[in-house]
Amino acid sequence: MADPKTTDLAVRMAELARTMALPRDLDDILSGVTATAKELIPGVDAAGILLIGRGGEFESVAQVTDVPHQLDELQMKFNEGPCVEAALEDVVVRTDDFREERRWPKYSPACIEHGVLASLSFKLYTAERTAGALNLFSFRPDVWDGEAETIGMVLAAHAAAALLAHRHGEQLKSALSTRDRIGQAKGIIMERYKVDDLQAFEMMRRLSQDSNKKLTEIAQQVIDTRG
Repeated sequence: MADPKTTDLAVRMAELARTMALPRDLDDILSGVTATAKELIPGVDAAGILLIGRGGEFESVAQVTDVPHQLDELQMKFNEGPCVEAALEDVVVRTDDFREERRWPKYSPACIEHGVLASLSFKLYTAERTAGALNLFSFRPDVWDGEAETIGMVLAAHAAAALLAHRHGEQLKSALSTRDRIGQAKGIIMERYKVDDLQAFEMMRRLSQDSNKKLTEIAQQVIDTRG
């Protein structure tokens, strides 16, 4: 007979997979991941996702309560903590009791002040510009086990897939926009100076090199002077 927990996980994973295949808002998908973590992993009292940019800027998203954002701000202030460590370095960072945690001398006491005694953080992905972590918090100590880590890693994989799909989608939209602007600018140059397609592109390329500006900037300038 199948383990009810295993069955529940399989059902919820299937639901998440279906929702990710639909054209939904990224925040909705990530919120579904954190809500599912609270639902499936015993001891999770708060959950959120931390995104860290290459310049050190951070963003707390998909929070179940305000606690993750408050703790994220403290980690950025102290430059230490499990969420940052999971986002930038380790795959899984686990703390069973912050009252005995010595890795983060400033952050651990702050967690206790907020009533958080345990945390479990999972790396989402590391790309050229962005790192992220799924972060789970408990108001009780010693609540995590191997099953909690396994479920968390599965959920983190879903969140990472959603983030990557969103990133690729934004890149595609940017590429299409760039292509359209260059094409429009070429058409204007061809009409204005009676040159063919290749000559129009070469004129923009030379202007780009001579002015040390991106080709898209030159294209936009051409479009702006159309009137």
